[in-house]
Amino acid sequence: MKPTKTGILHSLALAAVLAVAFFFRIYNIGAEGYGNAYYASTVFSMMTSWKNFFFASFDPASFVSVDKPPFGFWVQAASAALFGFQGWALMLPQIVSGVLACLVLYWLVRRFFGPNAGLLAALILAVTPIAVAADRNNTIDGQLLLVLLLSAAALTLAVEKGSLKWLALGAVLIGIGFNIKMLQAYMILPAFYGLYLLAARTTLLKRVIHLAVASIILLVVSFAWVVAVDSTPADQRPYVGSSENNTVTELIEGHNGLRRMGQIASWLGLASADSGPQASAPQGDDGQNRPVGQVPPNQGIRPQGGLPPRFANGNNPNGQVGPQNGQLPPRPNDDDNFPNQGFAPQDGGPNNQAGQGSFQNETGQAGALRLFSQQLAGQVTWLIPLALGLMLVLFLRNKLTWLLHPEAQFALFWGLWLIPMIVFFSYAGLFHRYYLEMLAPAVAALTAGGLTALARDFAAKRWLGWLLPLGIVASAIFEAVVMAKYWPEFTGWAVALTLSLGGLAGVGLLIVRAAPVLPHQAARVLVLVGLTALLIAPVLWSTTPLTGGDAALPYAGPELLQRNNAQRPDDGAVRARSNTGNPALIEFLEANYDGETFLVAGMNANAVAPIILSTGKAAMAIGGFSGSDPILSADEFAQYVIEGKVRFVLSGGQGGRPNGGGNDVMTWVQNSCSPVTELNLNNGNPQIQQGPDNNGGTVLYDCKK
Repeated sequence: MKPTKTGILHSLALAAVLAVAFFFRIYNIGAEGYGNAYYASTVFSMMTSWKNFFFASFDPASFVSVDKPPFGFWVQAASAALFGFQGWALMLPQIVSGVLACLVLYWLVRRFFGPNAGLLAALILAVTPIAVAADRNNTIDGQLLLVLLLSAAALTLAVEKGSLKWLALGAVLIGIGFNIKMLQAYMILPAFYGLYLLAARTTLLKRVIHLAVASIILLVVSFAWVVAVDSTPADQRPYVGSSENNTVTELIEGHNGLRRMGQIASWLGLASADSGPQASAPQGDDGQNRPVGQVPPNQGIRPQGGLPPRFANGNNPNGQVGPQNGQLPPRPNDDDNFPNQGFAPQDGGPNNQAGQGSFQNETGQAGALRLFSQQLAGQVTWLIPLALGLMLVLFLRNKLTWLLHPEAQFALFWGLWLIPMIVFFSYAGLFHRYYLEMLAPAVAALTAGGLTALARDFAAKRWLGWLLPLGIVASAIFEAVVMAKYWPEFTGWAVALTLSLGGLAGVGLLIVRAAPVLPHQAARVLVLVGLTALLIAPVLWSTTPLTGGDAALPYAGPELLQRNNAQRPDDGAVRARSNTGNPALIEFLEANYDGETFLVAGMNANAVAPIILSTGKAAMAIGGFSGSDPILSADEFAQYVIEGKVRFVLSGGQGGRPNGGGNDVMTWVQNSCSPVTELNLNNGNPQIQQGPDNNGGTVLYDCKK
C-alpha cells in the first residue's frame, strides 16, 4: 500500500519527537561523568568476573553487593563491554530506554485516540523534566519504565484478544522489572489486574483463571534470582548489601520495602509512621545516612577534557582502569559550599543566600500536597491536575457499558497507574526525586488522550467541548503560579509567556465557539498555541540538567543552574576533591600496595567507590552502602588484617561513622592501627587534626603489624 501524504507527515513528526527525546537525553552527556559512583563501581566490578556479574557485587573482591537486583546493571555492563567502560556507555541504556519509552507510549495512545494524540503523549514524556534528568544518569529507572510500558502494550493486546499468551508476556515483563528495581515494578499491578479483570474480551471465569496463571508466572520470574542468591551459601557470594540478615528476601521486605512506605506502612498496620519532617529517611537522615540539612558529597566523577584513556578505549591492562597516573578525574562539584542535591548547608553558606536551592530535604513534607512542594513540583507535577481532570472527562464522555468502552478502558488503566502512585509518593518514606519518572507516562497519556477527546467534542459542538478552553487556561494558570511562587527570578518571562499564550488560546477558542463563521483551522491553531503554553515550563525545566546534572540523585530545576553557574572560589581552577578522591591518597595507596585483597577499607560505599573506579582494585565498604550493614565484627575484621587481606583503613570524613555494628570495627582500627601522619587528607584545614580524636576529619590508618 502506497503511503499517504498524511502518513508520511505523521512519520516525520514522530521522528522529530523521538529526536527531541534523544537530544535532551544525549546532549552534553560527558558532563555527567560516570554518574552515581556507587552504581558505576558495581558495573565495573561485575565486569571483572562471572561471580560478580551474577551477584551484582559492588567491589571486585565480591565483599558486598549493590542494594538492587542485577538486571539493569547487567544491561549497563553489556554496554560497557561493547563500548568500553566510560561514562556515556553507562548512560546509554537509559538514554535508549527513554527514547523507546516515548515510542511505546505513542503506540499505546494512538490505538485509542489516533496518531495526533500519540504524538502529543510521546512529546510530553520526552520533555518531562524528571524523565530527562533520570535518563541522563546511570540510575536504572529509565530501563524499568521501558519494561513496564512494554508490559502495558502486551496487556493492551491481551485485553483486546482475551489472550492468556499476551497476558503472560506482560507478567514476564513486570517480573523483569522486579529484577531491575524490585517492588517499584509492582506499582503498576493495580492497572494490570484492574484492566484485564474488567475489560478483557472473554468470560469472567477465564479472566480470573488467566490472571491466576499470570500471577504464578510473575512470581516465578520475579523471584528466580532471589531464590538463587538466598540458596547460595553465604561464604560463596557477596554479603547482600543493605540487608539486615544477608538475604535478598530481607532486602525486599526492609530497605526496599517497609522503609520506603513511611506513613503508608502505619495505615496498613505494618510499622509506625515517622513523625519527622522527612519520613523518607530513618533516624533523621535523608535516605543515605546524612543528617537532614547536611550538604551531601557529590558521588559523581566528572572528567574534564575528555574521558580517561583506559576507559575511552575499553582497555583494561592488569585489571586496572582510569588515568595512567592513577588519579581520579577532576570533580568540580565537591566543595561543600555548592550542594548538589538542593539540601541546605548547615552553615548558611552561599547557597542559602541564593535562596532557591535551599531545601529542608529532598522530597518535602509527607502529605496530600507533597507533589506540589518546591522540591517536587517542577519534576513531573506540571500537568497532573489537568491529567486527573481529563481522566474524569473520559469517563463522562461514555456511558458505563459492559464491556467497557475503549476510552473508558484507557482512562481506567492510566488512572489505576497514576492515582495509586500519587498516593504513594505523597505519603511514602524513603524515595528520591528521580523515582517520580514512574508518574510521567500516565500523566502524558491522560493529558494527550483527554485533550484529543475534548477537541473532538469542541469541533462537534458538544457541551463537554467548553471544557477544552477552560482546561487549557486553568492549567496555564497553575503552571504560572508554581513558577512564580517558587522560582520568580528564574521564570519571570516564562510566567508571562505561559499566561499570554494560554489566555490567547482559551479566549480565542471561546470566540470560535461563539462565532461559527470563523474557520475550523483557527481552532486548530489556537489548540497548538495552548499546548505550547502548557509545555513551556516542562521544557524549561528539562534544559537544566543539560548543563550537568546531579550525579548521585538526578533531578531538574533552577537550583542546578545556580550550582553549575555559581562563582567558583578558586576562579575556575579545579577545586578540592573529596577526601577519598585525593590524588595524594591514591598515589600513597598504590605505592604501598603489596598484594592485599583490598587496596583500602572505608566505612561505606561512597567512601571507596571512587578509589575502585580510579585504580581498578578492590576496596572494602565495611558497612555496605550506608555504613550500617552488619557484615563484619571487629574480630572478623581483625582476622582480615592478620591474613594480610587489608592494611589501610579510612576513617572519618566521607567515610563517616556508621549507625550499626561497624562502630566496633572502627573502634578496633583506632585502637590497633597507626594514623598515616604524612598524608593531609583534610584539604589543608589546620582546624582538623588527624588521629583517633579527629573531630570528623579524614584519617588513613595503617594496620600492618
